[in-house]
Amino acid sequence: MVNRILIRVKVVQMLYAYLLTRSEFRIDSAPEAPSRDKRFAYSVYLDLLQLIIELSGCNPQRKGNKQPVVLPPKLNSNRVGKALADTDAIKSAMLRGAGSYEAVRECVPALAGIIEESAVYTDYAKRRKLTLDDDVKLWTSILSTIIAKSEAVEKAFRTSDDFSQVGYEAGIRQAIDTLEAYNDSRAAYRNAQSDLQRSLDTAYSLYHHLFGLMIELTNAQADRIETAKRKYLATDQDRNPNTRFITNALVARLKENEGLQKYLKDHPMRWADEPALIKKLLDNILASDTYREYMESPERSYEGDCNLWRNLLKNVIINSDDLAEELENRSIFWNDDLEIMATFVLKTIGHFAKNPDEPVELLPEYKDEEDASFGAELFSLAVENRELYREYIDKFINSDQWDPERLAFMDIVIMTCAIAELMNYPAIPVPVTMNEYVEIANNYSTQRSGQFVNGILYAVVTYLQQEGILKKN
Repeated sequence: MVNRILIRVKVVQMLYAYLLTRSEFRIDSAPEAPSRDKRFAYSVYLDLLQLIIELSGCNPQRKGNKQPVVLPPKLNSNRVGKALADTDAIKSAMLRGAGSYEAVRECVPALAGIIEESAVYTDYAKRRKLTLDDDVKLWTSILSTIIAKSEAVEKAFRTSDDFSQVGYEAGIRQAIDTLEAYNDSRAAYRNAQSDLQRSLDTAYSLYHHLFGLMIELTNAQADRIETAKRKYLATDQDRNPNTRFITNALVARLKENEGLQKYLKDHPMRWADEPALIKKLLDNILASDTYREYMESPERSYEGDCNLWRNLLKNVIINSDDLAEELENRSIFWNDDLEIMATFVLKTIGHFAKNPDEPVELLPEYKDEEDASFGAELFSLAVENRELYREYIDKFINSDQWDPERLAFMDIVIMTCAIAELMNYPAIPVPVTMNEYVEIANNYSTQRSGQFVNGILYAVVTYLQQEGILKKN
């Protein structure tokens, strides 16, 4: 019921929020008015982070060397090295040639051999599927158990005129702390995953609460009728009202539906606590042509009762600004959910109308297990491979027309999710994926985004197919 159209929108929204705020490695700033020990400690700190980049094969300055270093296979292009190399503070240090790094760099070949023979690398290399978290743990262990204890590395740092043992040990500790602090950003990643699932669950909750709103509006009209009967100067119409609306067969079945009532009890959202909203919606219903025609119709049927609520939802309730405002106050996720969830409510009521002898059963949250896992998997794939997918995107951006650094960030996020889906879900046709994300771009980004995203994705797909990377048409 929570279909892939909605899931894609939620993944894009959550990925946008996550990438906008995440900081995988927080590089320490240089100390103010430093002592000699602090100054040297910071130099060691930056050099050790550069050493990790070097040992990951991510230092562009290594390219073209006469004697290229052979790195352990799973260490080469390690994601920790790539993430550090993309950090502005480290880029600046590498350009300046800060600290004693040129001397430390000479240790790289020997360190690569020691690392490849170490138990920590052997265990790491045996794993089939490695996450960025695994990479961080590997480098934390290598730094603390191999590099920090290397006599060759210490000897290289001793070539500095500022060397001090206190500063050297402090710099090592500082580098280890930077890697270990990465767990904080992993918590942000886990929180984003939880928020994604919660937003999908909340959308499903709205599906139920729209049925609950139908019940509450019916109850409100029943209360009005009873109040009118007790008026001191009650009219004949007050004493003998038309009860067709409050005895609607569909609403009666919803009131008796155990599954719906249990869900509403377990996920409380009392519409009765918003009397002003209920009054406005009910007044609009009573003033509508849909209500008048229903009440005046000489025929009565279960299908007619269902059609009343289909028409009221489409023409009166869903279009209400008051309802939209209330839902926005209730949940930040419901802004974009109302239209889609209302569509499923209408489909459900339509099914009820065509099958009057069947019990009233609401749709499950997901069609199947694949849909249930689709959102979380797609989000993880987009996060884990975003650097690679960004390379594909940048390859086809015309720098004469578009500055890659000034592109709408939402466009980048949308294309990242699209490529993640194209690359990892062979059963989903390419046109389906492209059309869905172009539509998301049209609705959630800039005016030119749909056309731009379509053009870039088409070029990326063509390239991936030609390279044999994407094996579906």
